[in-house]
Amino acid sequence: MNILTILFLFLGLVPVNKPVDSPHGSDFKISCSNCHSSKGWQLDKEVYSFDHNTTKLPLFGQHNAISCRQCHKSLVFKEAKSECFQCHNDVHQGTVGSECSRCHTPTSWLVNNINEIHRMSRFPLIGAHRTADCSQCHKSENSTRFDVPGINCVDCHRQIYLATTSPNHVESGMSEDCISCHLPTSFQWAGAGFDHSVFPLVQGHSTPKCIDCHTTGKYKDAKPDCFSCHQQDYLATKDPDHNSSGFSQNCSECHTLIQGWKPTTIDHSKFPLTLGHAIPKCADCHLSGNYTTTPIDCYACHQNDFQITKEPDHVTSQFSINCLECHSTNPGWKPTTFNHSKFPLTLGHSIPKCSDCHISGNYTTTPIDCYSCHQQNYLATTDPNHKVSGFSITCTDCHTTNPGWKPANFSHANFPLTLGHSGPSCNDCHKGNYSSTSKDCYSCHQTDYNASTNPNHKTLGFSVTCTQCHTTNPDWKPAKYLQHDTQFPIYSGKHQGQWTSCVDCHKNVSNYAIFTCIDCHEHNKADMDSKHSGKVQGYSWVSSECYRCHPRGTNN
Repeated sequence: MNILTILFLFLGLVPVNKPVDSPHGSDFKISCSNCHSSKGWQLDKEVYSFDHNTTKLPLFGQHNAISCRQCHKSLVFKEAKSECFQCHNDVHQGTVGSECSRCHTPTSWLVNNINEIHRMSRFPLIGAHRTADCSQCHKSENSTRFDVPGINCVDCHRQIYLATTSPNHVESGMSEDCISCHLPTSFQWAGAGFDHSVFPLVQGHSTPKCIDCHTTGKYKDAKPDCFSCHQQDYLATKDPDHNSSGFSQNCSECHTLIQGWKPTTIDHSKFPLTLGHAIPKCADCHLSGNYTTTPIDCYACHQNDFQITKEPDHVTSQFSINCLECHSTNPGWKPTTFNHSKFPLTLGHSIPKCSDCHISGNYTTTPIDCYSCHQQNYLATTDPNHKVSGFSITCTDCHTTNPGWKPANFSHANFPLTLGHSGPSCNDCHKGNYSSTSKDCYSCHQTDYNASTNPNHKTLGFSVTCTQCHTTNPDWKPAKYLQHDTQFPIYSGKHQGQWTSCVDCHKNVSNYAIFTCIDCHEHNKADMDSKHSGKVQGYSWVSSECYRCHPRGTNN
């Protein structure tokens, strides 16, 4: 046989390994090397690398310490169970459900957070329930069963409900919903554990016994309004008499819950009890127990005060009976404010007593013009003498209400008192004559006119109309005789500013008709003679001839 044939025969005699089914199941995908080595099929912990926490049941607590065989009964690992109750017997016999992890952990079966667990249930443990033993509520045939009798209070406390006599819950028809009256956070059924928020038991209502208010034994019949309990108090009250006065039966309008019904606050907003009206007793105003028709106008109560008042006499003076026009509620009727706008009481008129002006109690026809009251002042005045001078009797023409009649302002518009005329005294000009005092300057200043020497007004025959040259400046300066320009321009033209005094041209101070031109100019006689002789008819070196040809002071 040739070599190839021998080779095929040899291969045919060599046994060939066939694939074997995995004992972990046909769909097991995890590599054998994660758990096994060439040492054999036993679990080799030196190469073991499978992460059990990636499965449905991570290994925590006691699960991490037990043998794999305790959960994996066969080598087909997916047949192992992942729910607690599938491996562990339910000692609670279904009374708490099948989700063990709600109470237990993989570390231990012991439960140390029962309050937290109960908080997530339908019945959180609060108040007295927090300290109660489990068996007090979960009454079962053994200690591991937690049968639930119900979550309503009466499910556990029905015997207490039936046995209660103060008050008798059954006869009173009280609700079986205990929390409508009792607080679940309390450790007792009464006192602070009782919820009376529908009708708060405070102050006078904080009575020791329920039957003090619930007199019939039927607690649902008790009414919350005051009058239903306090009718006798209402009827027996005489100061004031509530019944005859028709007082409201809603006691809370005036009273609080303080025992003894005091302090009392009544809504007296229709007639505020302020200042003098803040009286200690209601009967001081509500006479004979009249609380229904007591008037609120002042005069109804104070008519006698009105009639006996003499300063001023209210009756005789026909004062208004509306007291509020002048008075507030201050005791003693003071301070008093009267609307005196028709005659304002300012400065000198702000007198302390009404009778100072209202003589003999006359408050109806007292005149408001000044002269009627101040006639004597008018007649007695001598500086200036008002009567002799015929001054107006309308005092306000000159005076204000300042005491002492000063300062006085007289309208001197017909003769303005400016500058030198703003003298200190009226008599300086009027000399006691206020009716025919002349307004022209010369009548007062004739002496000044006659005494003037530079220039001499009288000798030169100056006009007695002083304003032609002077203003009211004191000492008569500055003075300007502007009319000079009509005869010869000196305030305009070429001669303006070329002189300082009248005597510059008028050398003869006793005769201003005489003037000189040749003493001012720089032209000399020889030059002027040469220039004018034979050329100007009638020329001569004389000032009057200069003026004849040059009346406006110009070359033309």
